[in-house]
Amino acid sequence: MTRMLNIKDAINEALRQEMEADSRIVLMGEDIAGGAGRDDIYPEAADCWGGVFGVTKGLLGQFGRKRVVDTAIAETGFVGAAIGASLVGVRPIVEIMFVDFIGTSFDQLLNHAAKLRYLYGGKVSVPIVVRTVTGAGFRAGAEHSQTLYSLYTHVPGLKVVAPSTAADAKGLMISAIRDPDPVIFMEHKRLYLLEDEVPEEPYTIPLGVARIAREGNDVTIVGVQKMVHTALEAAESLSKHGIEAEVIDPRTYSPLDENTIIGSVEKTGRLVIVDESHPRCSLATDISALVADKAFGALLSPIRMVTGAHTPVPFSPPLEDAYIPTPARVVEAVKGQFEMATT
Repeated sequence: MTRMLNIKDAINEALRQEMEADSRIVLMGEDIAGGAGRDDIYPEAADCWGGVFGVTKGLLGQFGRKRVVDTAIAETGFVGAAIGASLVGVRPIVEIMFVDFIGTSFDQLLNHAAKLRYLYGGKVSVPIVVRTVTGAGFRAGAEHSQTLYSLYTHVPGLKVVAPSTAADAKGLMISAIRDPDPVIFMEHKRLYLLEDEVPEEPYTIPLGVARIAREGNDVTIVGVQKMVHTALEAAESLSKHGIEAEVIDPRTYSPLDENTIIGSVEKTGRLVIVDESHPRCSLATDISALVADKAFGALLSPIRMVTGAHTPVPFSPPLEDAYIPTPARVVEAVKGQFEMATT
């Protein structure tokens, strides 16, 4: 049975159902449970937060403070603690408020979580999930608005997930929690309230399997997380001009479903990647290189990328709006491919 849920509530439901099923799962993070240690004086404060976006709200009341742990403002410490706990049987889910704060815990993720299985010859695993928030358009400034998928994707040993719908968010979160390896789960702040039909029962969506969000035969558009919806809007506009775009949502970037992307390009002969992040060394450039390497002979026109600028995300609302890729820019990129073919 399905019903409408937004992405925030779908993730909350996934966490709740997995915590009910597995007592080893604990949540850790800043402000995921309010009023820590003062329930006797301020009972109304308990569980008042649920994280900065309220994703874990309600879980403290059900599972208590031993499994929903407010941490100090010290990502280095609690990410390191989660990695250590995972080695002795705990399955931590850690919240980093914004992906921009990656620097304070990157050593733990880069040199420990990602490598311990390899360093110990497969004798240990690090089953942690690191939830974090990405994305511009929230008027949050340069230090709270980045989309740093590519930094995590570059590191072997880390799995990277970035859902764009509520149904995918729940299924991918459950898969991430059950995975034996560290998973970075990226949640776009501008998608939290997007609703979709979501099954009530627990279910999984395999990591490394893309979703074809729209079928078409004329051009392939790959959207990165929120940009899937930008691509879909552009595809509807293109359809009015006789161009049918196929829109692909990779859903996970490590592992990446190369076969679905390459198969689509071999069918359409054209590729546009829409990626909110900066253009250098990004997911857009990675996917471009993949297709140029493995499907060059199928291309009828040059690959196009529609990305953010190579600049910090502006705080000025008009400049921030100009920074984020729009459907109009995607339409322009696609039309440019067809115009080039006729000249």
